Amino acid sequence: MLRGLTTATFYSPDFEATRSWYTEVFGIPPYMDTPGYLEWRIGDYQHEFGVVNSAYAGSELARTPSPQTVGQPAGAVVYWHVDDVPAALERLVALGAKEHDSPHDRGTGFITASVIDPWGNILGLMYNPHYLEILASLKGGV
Repeated sequence: MLRGLTTATFYSPDFEATRSWYTEVFGIPPYMDTPGYLEWRIGDYQHEFGVVNSAYAGSELARTPSPQTVGQPAGAVVYWHVDDVPAALERLVALGAKEHDSPHDRGTGFITASVIDPWGNILGLMYNPHYLEILASLKGGV
């Protein structure tokens, strides 16, 4: 039924600052940049990371329902594979995120942590051996 991540969507009341912050985090500007929506393609599979301008939250232009609490940590946590969870956490905190969940060893090589971006969205970080196994099988090596 679920075939893969298509788009993770966050909200922001400060669109200019959000564009600048995530451009710094990802190292590339958004490929879609409109007054109501920003989108980057990131990672090994070019997953879509979107940000809706909070001014449009719940409107037809947002094309997504309004979150329960814009500006407060809420909702599901989407974990993104990173090669070094503590280093990624440290970099995001240095860029202005707040630590939400410190690194935890979940066993068998899985490590998780999360931050709250400057606009209240939770961004999950995970070292996931399974992710690397799948990537290696699809690309013939990591």
